[in-house]
Amino acid sequence: MDYQALAQLLYPQVTDTPEMLEEKYPHRNVPEGAVITRMAPSPTGFVHLGNLVQGLTSERMAHQSGGVLFLRVEDTDAKREVPGAVEILIDTLKHYGICFDEGATVDGDSGDYGPYRQRQRAAIYHVYAKKLVSEGKAYPCFCTEEELSAMREKQEANKETTGYYGKYAIWRDRPLADIEAQLAAGNPWVLRFRSEGSIENQFKFDDLVKGKLTITENDVDNVLLKSDSIPTYHFAHAVDDHLMRTTHVVRGDEWLPSLPFHIQLFQALGFKLPKYVHIGPLMKMDGTSKRKLSKRKDPELALTYYKSEGFPVQAVYEYLMTILNSNFEDWRRANPDASAEDFKFSPKKLNPAGSLFDYAKLVDVSKNVISRMDAETVYQLLVSWAEEFDPDFAGKLKADPEFATKILAIGRGGKKPRKDLAVWKEAKPYMGFFYDDYLEAPVFDEKFDKAVIRSVLEKFLAVYDYADDSAAWFDKVKAITEEIGFTTDMKAYKADPDAFPGTVADVSTFIRQAVTGKVNSPDLYTVMQILGKERSLARIQKVMNQL
Repeated sequence: MDYQALAQLLYPQVTDTPEMLEEKYPHRNVPEGAVITRMAPSPTGFVHLGNLVQGLTSERMAHQSGGVLFLRVEDTDAKREVPGAVEILIDTLKHYGICFDEGATVDGDSGDYGPYRQRQRAAIYHVYAKKLVSEGKAYPCFCTEEELSAMREKQEANKETTGYYGKYAIWRDRPLADIEAQLAAGNPWVLRFRSEGSIENQFKFDDLVKGKLTITENDVDNVLLKSDSIPTYHFAHAVDDHLMRTTHVVRGDEWLPSLPFHIQLFQALGFKLPKYVHIGPLMKMDGTSKRKLSKRKDPELALTYYKSEGFPVQAVYEYLMTILNSNFEDWRRANPDASAEDFKFSPKKLNPAGSLFDYAKLVDVSKNVISRMDAETVYQLLVSWAEEFDPDFAGKLKADPEFATKILAIGRGGKKPRKDLAVWKEAKPYMGFFYDDYLEAPVFDEKFDKAVIRSVLEKFLAVYDYADDSAAWFDKVKAITEEIGFTTDMKAYKADPDAFPGTVADVSTFIRQAVTGKVNSPDLYTVMQILGKERSLARIQKVMNQL
């Protein structure tokens, strides 16, 4: 076979050479040891937690090393593409703090190693396709779908491995005249890789997460270019990662079965193999067993879920760090005020089997993150969330920022800050009572006579002084308690509850319910200071009138 003649026959329009492309896309000028990596999603429109895990791993590896993170869109499968998906992906990842140094953008490309959308790189792939054909490493295959189906059925009946290999690779060594006849007839064809591998052979391979793997060689003549001349993922990623000078490929471990072919392909093309970082799936407990997070079953897989629930970006980021690197929590305890970006992330600390997603742990991390924020930051983030998901509440917050910030400052700061909020969705139930429109009518415990409750509120109104400090305020509450025959001695009450009709806690609760409509609220003295004298007393008076 004259492979040069075959290459010219298949790709007469290709005049560029690999050498010209090497010159066009030179080695990057980066520090020694810098990681060049990418996110290379398909534009399906669904951005999930796995994307964020991969993005976070890639971003930390690149930016900690003084390297480059770029976005490449793998849009070779036109059937799966969703309009606007690239914009959704970029906006969502940007929301979670993953910003690209170069790559595909909403309205084009940014960077010197593009195009960054694979469908726009067809001419580049054809250069390498022609090279492989000219070296006898690839060939055209004119098998029809019917022929391939019949082949699969025969292999299954014989209990053989399915695929295009060995005696089943019927176009592998066909004479040039047969190929010319098919082309002259206008029959469609795909370009296949000529594998020299054997499943009898194995070799060792180092993965940065999985460790040392034993790999069986690939013997299948896989498709490189489909009948529309668009490449498969396998071929495109090899060419792109070489020309874009990728040093590390971060991807899900569902790609491990393809690794033998990818290694083979890099060798055939004469490319240096990048380091591979195969990440295990995100798992969750389902009863007593683990399973992968599922798009169908688990709303928490979609990143839109975290935004709508109101998890701060920093909380999601820190939670993912705890499941990616087990030493992050110890580091955070030792460095409570440091930026999470100061943590030294390592792909070698990723769990090879995949990380276990724990919603309760995420909530706990989020409470800690929000408790460390100052009131102004909480206000800004809460308003931003509410504008999208609760516009009426956003309007209330924005009408008087100072008032809202004072509310959010309750219990903040100090060594043991309050942890009232885990998500912004909880803010309105927590603080809504400060706004008259959200104030609910109190439901008092039926074991207390309404006349007693009314008497407590009446006495409190008579002695309340806005100028009192919290100690003087509580002294007055205790005095009312004793006046109505309740006790301020909680130990005595616990020892013999039947000896007293009620306690100072009950008296405080009556006042709390009258002011807030709730049994539980932040510190009542502080609440009344923020509400102001007139609003506080008006609320108490209104409840008295209703009793």
